[in-house]
Amino acid sequence: MKEFLCTDRDFKDIANLVYNACGIVLGDHKREMVYSRLARRIRALKLNDFKAYLAYLDTHKDQEFDAFINAITTNLTSFFREVHHFEFIKSELIPNLIKANKDTKRVRIWSAGCSTGEEPYSLAMTLNNAFPSNWDVKILATDLDSNVLEKAQKGVYTAANVNGLDATHLKRWFLKSKDGEHYKVKDKLRERISFKRLNLLQDWPMKGPFDLILCRNVVIYFDKETKDHLFKRYANILSDHGYLFLGHSESMGKEHSNYKNLGKTMYQLRAHAG
Repeated sequence: MKEFLCTDRDFKDIANLVYNACGIVLGDHKREMVYSRLARRIRALKLNDFKAYLAYLDTHKDQEFDAFINAITTNLTSFFREVHHFEFIKSELIPNLIKANKDTKRVRIWSAGCSTGEEPYSLAMTLNNAFPSNWDVKILATDLDSNVLEKAQKGVYTAANVNGLDATHLKRWFLKSKDGEHYKVKDKLRERISFKRLNLLQDWPMKGPFDLILCRNVVIYFDKETKDHLFKRYANILSDHGYLFLGHSESMGKEHSNYKNLGKTMYQLRAHAG
């Protein structure tokens, strides 16, 4: 017997709210996950069941909707996740950008779905000293979830979080706490990154162009229509021959012929689409 009643209607209403807000598709196989995550909110608000929570959400949208979305979104990440992407950035992308952008001396990279910050910090470590000192190199890191974004901005990680990093990276870019349990990103690494809250399906305040967009392990939660729309929007904000990286279990359909498939979920714009 479960603690809170969650009817088929309740689950359908929750799935519709989430899809309309951020394009995430919640199939029946996500029902247990939704239950366990929202049960915490129901408990915290001292409500009786999911129907009462939905009614509360309807009348307290300004106060509760962010917490509702934050509870549903999944945030699993690590430093240098899918390491082949970072190897490509180092060996191929950086030399290409130094040639292509020699007049503007400007490089812009967007971590779209940055979660708790491991991806943009890994990017910043990879880009360090890769360009001449007079170049303007910046990283935009966005996420829908305000809680993980706050953690990313603080840049404080447990010893377990940094487990995969080598000793050189740890010593150079992190301050270790006295008890050895926490590592804080040094300001020098953080100052290259701008963290902003953003819903990918709403208006984008930035104009671009971006030389590289990483949208990894994000579109896996979207339906095809939403994915296709997002890929077209990315094409419009990428620079000529800019790059888009997806997650290991994601792919782009052949109908997106303006992107060239480089393999290992890396794509390059053939020509500007905007």
